[in-house]
Amino acid sequence: MRLALIGHGAMGRLVEARARDEGHEVALVLSSRDAANGIAELGERLRGLDMAIDFSVADAVLRNVSACAQAKVPLVEGTTGWNARQSEVERAVEQEGGALVHGANFSVGVQIFYRMVAHAAELFAGLGAYDPFIEEAHHARKRDAPSGTAIRLRDILSARFGDSVTVASTRAGHIPGTHRVGFDSAADQITLTHTARSREGFASGALLAAGWLRGRQGIYDFSDVMDEILNERMKLS
Repeated sequence: MRLALIGHGAMGRLVEARARDEGHEVALVLSSRDAANGIAELGERLRGLDMAIDFSVADAVLRNVSACAQAKVPLVEGTTGWNARQSEVERAVEQEGGALVHGANFSVGVQIFYRMVAHAAELFAGLGAYDPFIEEAHHARKRDAPSGTAIRLRDILSARFGDSVTVASTRAGHIPGTHRVGFDSAADQITLTHTARSREGFASGALLAAGWLRGRQGIYDFSDVMDEILNERMKLS
């Protein structure tokens, strides 16, 4: 694929290296210096490419999504913290017949973790004696708290336990990302933990989503991508 990378920080550079290793052509890299570009100008630069992957900043997401949709370039949106503008983002894609995959976390391991937590929540909610909680920790530069992944975990738990699920967030040092889900009772406590050792998994997942999105239209969560991939692999096993 001929790719555009929007955002060239730590994640953008990882995606670039991984994409080249996988044989993709990184045809366009847009950094913070391009932040002043308007939608039309950005769209012209994107036109003709096969895919765009965005790991930039939340304030730029609506502009980036709109430009990609107008340029008819499918977009993998890895930036978090823009949930408040989700309806605007979706409208921008739908108006242009575009294609978008977004997700709170593009780690394949986290996607499996979501499914483990959902199954655990089903088991513990049926007992009635356990209270769930979430703890998450990230590096000091991460701006949104709680993380998008923690919000997704809270939504999963809330489907079984209601809206009282608490989230504790820590921002310190260089932590790539840790999420811990616990179920606590008077008798015992059970925890499930996902710890990211590096950001490599996010880059791999973004490229996996890009390959899946090519040739499609519409708006998808990364969980939709993983559902289809996992179902296909289960059929083959």
